[in-house]
Amino acid sequence: MSNCAIVGINWGDEGKGRMVDLLTEDYDVVVRYQGGGNAGHTVINDKGKFALHLLPSGIFRDGVVNVLGNGVALDPENLWEEIKQVTEKGVRITPDHLKISDRASLLLPWHREMDTLEEERLGDKKYGSTKQGIAPFYSDKHQKKTVLAGELFYPEELRTHLYDLMEWKNLTLTRIYGAKPYTRQMLNKWIFDYCEKIKPFVCDAGAFLKNASRSGKKILFEAQLGSLRDLDYGIYPYTTSSNTTAAYAPIGSGFPGAKIERVLGIVKAYSTCVGEGPFVSELFGEEAERLREAGGEYGAKTGRPRRVGALDTVATSYGIEVQAATEIAITKLDVLSSMEKIPVCTSYLLDGNIITSFPFPSALKKATPVIEYFNGWMCDISKVREWEQLPKAAQEYITFIEQAVGCPVTYISVGPERNSIIIKNKENKIYAEPISF
Repeated sequence: MSNCAIVGINWGDEGKGRMVDLLTEDYDVVVRYQGGGNAGHTVINDKGKFALHLLPSGIFRDGVVNVLGNGVALDPENLWEEIKQVTEKGVRITPDHLKISDRASLLLPWHREMDTLEEERLGDKKYGSTKQGIAPFYSDKHQKKTVLAGELFYPEELRTHLYDLMEWKNLTLTRIYGAKPYTRQMLNKWIFDYCEKIKPFVCDAGAFLKNASRSGKKILFEAQLGSLRDLDYGIYPYTTSSNTTAAYAPIGSGFPGAKIERVLGIVKAYSTCVGEGPFVSELFGEEAERLREAGGEYGAKTGRPRRVGALDTVATSYGIEVQAATEIAITKLDVLSSMEKIPVCTSYLLDGNIITSFPFPSALKKATPVIEYFNGWMCDISKVREWEQLPKAAQEYITFIEQAVGCPVTYISVGPERNSIIIKNKENKIYAEPISF
């Protein structure tokens, strides 16, 4: 079994968490390599239902080591609260099960406040932030205005560093936003309440990953969000502030020499989008509401209703290209079971021309969807476990997706539970054609 990256192909919320939870049966290590507490990976297994935001989705598998890499926006407060919630349901988390890179930057107490203040300032021009401090964090990281997790082992230097950063950040808070300044007492309390509690998990995660690879361990790299939210290749500026691509996994994990032979792209059977920005295939009115309710499309972190739309093969093909996906998984196919006709956006109308290539972000606002309708199957498929048992119309829908986006479908999810899965291409479960970054 080769190393694998599980990535989102569209706007995020595709179902990456449930696929990581499933595939960790075949892997030894799971690594989160970018993003932060704005993730919302929902996992349902024999231990219950969980909405993970920072913890890797392999945390529920006995014997699997989970790593938060250096590319993660590490929020000590949110992470500690999440650890408590998960352990209260009987999941054991120790430094043997969870490792935090000492080179991961800490999301500081003011980052979430800065996020909220800026969204309020933008008003109608807001980006649709989850207000988890992600944009301010990555901005400060690139300005070298954060602290590393490894600094927790040097308490005197840590406090000096934090106090210096606080003085700088208070200028912005007070003079630009008119907010209250932070104090040394507040920072000392934050260190004691949260940083000290996560400190036992901090280590040289890069060395661990290299040694694991040399000893033949199989590594699964878990991404947050999707191709269209990537900072460089997404619908800028309505993107996240990190790179969501599989190509970033070796860097953000702390293992730059990692070889990723398998890239599993996750695609929902219809489209959803949390946050602002162009969404060409978006549905509205009663049609949208029925689909939203059927799929339970509300943000795992915010509870916000997700925007819903038809499957978009233009955006999906682009997302597959960006991720260099070797195969895809289709999630939530069962949600479409009550639809007599299933809409699919197969091209865009832009400036009087029909296009099938994904345009520059600025042009997306003018694009309108070209919709084709496919026959629904109008029956419950949640108990189906074999490709041959799917209704013909469902098979035709999946086959069309494969052909339209030019990538084989390996997995089909027909329910949220771990075993609610159909393996279409069983050979891909074992191997894929090697690629390297």
